[in-house]
Amino acid sequence: MLNEVKRPSMLAKLLTICMICIFSSTGFAQTQKKKKGNDRKGKSKAAGAAVGGNTATPVDLISAAEGFQVELLYSVPSQEQGSWVNLCTDDQGRLLVSDQFGGLYRITPPPAGKPVTAGSVEKVPADIRAVNGMIWSNGALYVGVNDYERKIPSGLYRISDSNGDDQLDKVETLREVSSKSDHGVHALVPTPDGEGFYMITGNNTLPPDLAGSSQVAQIWGEDHLLPSMPDGRGHNRGVLAPGGIVYRVTEDGKKFEAYASGFRNIFDAAVNRDGELFTYDADMEYDFNTPWYRPTRICHVVSGGEFGWRNGAGKRMPFYADNLPPTLDIGPGSPTGVTFGYGAKFPSKYQNALYALDWSWGKLYAVHLEEDGSSYKATKEEFVTGAPLPITDAIIHPGDGAMYFTIGGRRVQSGLYRVTYVGKESTAPATDVATDNPLRNLRHELEKYHGNSNPAGVEAAWKHLGHEDRFVRFAARTVLEHQPLERWLEKALAEKDSAKQVVALLALSRAAGVCPQHRKGDSPAVDVELRDRMLAAMLRIDASKLSEEQRQTLVRGVQIILNRFGMPETEMVEQLRAGLEPLFPASTAETNWLLCETLAFLQSPVTAEVAMDLISQAPAQEEQMQYARSIRMLKAGWTPELRAAYFEWFLKAANYRGGASFAKFIQFIRDDAVASLTDQEKESMADLLARKPKVKSALENLGEVFVGRTPTEWSLEDLSNAAKTGLVKRDFTNGKKMFAASGCYACHRFGNQGGMTGPDLTSAGRRYSPHDLLDQVVHPSKVINEQFSAVKVLTLDGVVHTGVVVNLNGDRMTLNTDLTDPNKRVAIDRKEIDLLEVSDVSAMPSGLLNPMTTEEVLDLVAYLLSGGEESHRYFTD
Repeated sequence: MLNEVKRPSMLAKLLTICMICIFSSTGFAQTQKKKKGNDRKGKSKAAGAAVGGNTATPVDLISAAEGFQVELLYSVPSQEQGSWVNLCTDDQGRLLVSDQFGGLYRITPPPAGKPVTAGSVEKVPADIRAVNGMIWSNGALYVGVNDYERKIPSGLYRISDSNGDDQLDKVETLREVSSKSDHGVHALVPTPDGEGFYMITGNNTLPPDLAGSSQVAQIWGEDHLLPSMPDGRGHNRGVLAPGGIVYRVTEDGKKFEAYASGFRNIFDAAVNRDGELFTYDADMEYDFNTPWYRPTRICHVVSGGEFGWRNGAGKRMPFYADNLPPTLDIGPGSPTGVTFGYGAKFPSKYQNALYALDWSWGKLYAVHLEEDGSSYKATKEEFVTGAPLPITDAIIHPGDGAMYFTIGGRRVQSGLYRVTYVGKESTAPATDVATDNPLRNLRHELEKYHGNSNPAGVEAAWKHLGHEDRFVRFAARTVLEHQPLERWLEKALAEKDSAKQVVALLALSRAAGVCPQHRKGDSPAVDVELRDRMLAAMLRIDASKLSEEQRQTLVRGVQIILNRFGMPETEMVEQLRAGLEPLFPASTAETNWLLCETLAFLQSPVTAEVAMDLISQAPAQEEQMQYARSIRMLKAGWTPELRAAYFEWFLKAANYRGGASFAKFIQFIRDDAVASLTDQEKESMADLLARKPKVKSALENLGEVFVGRTPTEWSLEDLSNAAKTGLVKRDFTNGKKMFAASGCYACHRFGNQGGMTGPDLTSAGRRYSPHDLLDQVVHPSKVINEQFSAVKVLTLDGVVHTGVVVNLNGDRMTLNTDLTDPNKRVAIDRKEIDLLEVSDVSAMPSGLLNPMTTEEVLDLVAYLLSGGEESHRYFTD
């Protein structure tokens, strides 16, 4: 586990708090007398706190970016005022806040350095509860209610002053929206045209009746070529597409349009100066270390967008052509509030930042966006962090230019905080104008046809189907999916430009077919003639002349045709095999993912041998697991040796680790594989099928390449000197192999693979020089990242626990005792702790490089610094 940031004392402070809470009934309140200052560059200031047990996280447990100050304005008395989850301002600049399971409160922000007093927190008289999103507009407060305790209907409400006495007392239900759990109705965000709101919803919200002008074509489906596996623990079984939706809603609530879909659980969103919408979507932590795990992520939400959430193992990865990629992967967490820094009295960099809040890890990220074609790319930094800091919402106050944020939710202790800039940089207002971007303008022109069957749409879209900009290409395809088929079906089948045709046929497969899981009694019969014409058109395309991305679009299109229209006759199946088999294996894992699934579905006899070879070569468990999943129902092309190798892999995979559903997913794959065996095969393999796996560590399981070697005691000086001249023309494939063999994937994520119990190393090249990177690995305990620092706990009954603190909840402290296995946890009652101390030894083992040769170390360093791109400066100079 590699270290990242030099903040060594935060965990020590947290543990001090833990110990004081153990021996004190007044908890956090007493610690404020003992703590002074803040050891990060930013400052924190305790402006006010409630007495005793109702005290929010003290500010000396909160870090801020350099030059910024955090004030605790108010600790919420939970029994009287609940746990706060939302913020906005009214037309007089007063703060309005909501209790997740209660009502609303109004607060006038105090002057700098002054607390909010209990008497200045007004209860709003409106009979409303469970507000999860709110916005002041046209003299009234509009709120999104998500009451999964079912005391009032969830949906859109308007709250106003009925008699001019400056009290919000009139509640009107504008539109009920059915939802369940906390994946329901959330934020309201003004649309750029001022004509209504975006309503942000999670994947347990049922779509209401949608207007025909919806930007999302209502042709969504599961589109799994092979049967998808539900979540191993039963989470959201039976919940199908479209997942979470961003709606466009008129202020009267009468018109609902689906603007974008395919989210898991989005809580908030924000619009930038260019009129573009951004949100922060949730991961599924049960999926850790599976090939379909998707970290929490910033998404650029465009008209008609599809972002690929599906239940269980069915989540679409970013390379799927029928969905859009994220702008930025953040990592594990629980996304809550989102806002831009516009109007803040901050340096311009932070005025222009998008702020994304993570409830579970206590982080407020500043996301810095940069135009990238018609969309954006981004980097992140930790702007405010704390432990614990269950942060729920943040706004920039239009009057004082400060940021206000709340902590709370799920009935935990709540508080109100203020962030101001006290540094030396200028806080003059940043330029407040949209940029002129021709590609974005082009995308907007195409988006005018979304939800609009204008005959001009086909011609407008057609010339851009093969556009090199993915978001423009997506917008063009979405235009077609809103047009009557008779306008463009024959054109798609006859198109001569392969780059355009693969996209047109993808659109046709979706628009003309119905996903089996969504088929209803009035659904049209499957058009087998059209199916065969589409497949024949796909086969006429010369795949060797396509780019890798275009080949992926072609294969994905074939998958959707086969899923929505069914298996063709034998002759067409043979033609499909003949067309796709020469492409397998491909040069990328992404294309192999699609080809392996498709050829296994077609029962291609070459699939087993190629897939098993790929499994043997794949360095990371995610890639191995994906191929194993793809061939679990394959019956053709097996030899006894290949069958044996396949089931030997399951014995190895039993030692792989991941999220809470990981072992169940491995079991599901193996169960299907066993069910695919003939009785004769089961009999001949009885001993192998009955064999139990041997328990091994991550290093034992993955480091077979080092068996028999004599380790070298590498010094930092030796390796650093070698890296000065030896990083040009390195073997990235071997570097990835070394990353896996050393067990790095068990804790660290790199690209789309790896664990989450250590820092994400994808962007290591932006943070480390070769020398510094090597220093971190050779001397893992030199500086330990506080988030992953280990602690030693001695309980009153004499038991010693060592691990990383991953959760604090009431009197319970949870440790992860094995970072290679996120499920190895122990919960300790803090009242039962006799001694607790921070370990000065990193959880990352020392000597990880010692089994490697010099060349292997350099390949590993090059791979890590590259971020997956061989054009990195270290390798081209």
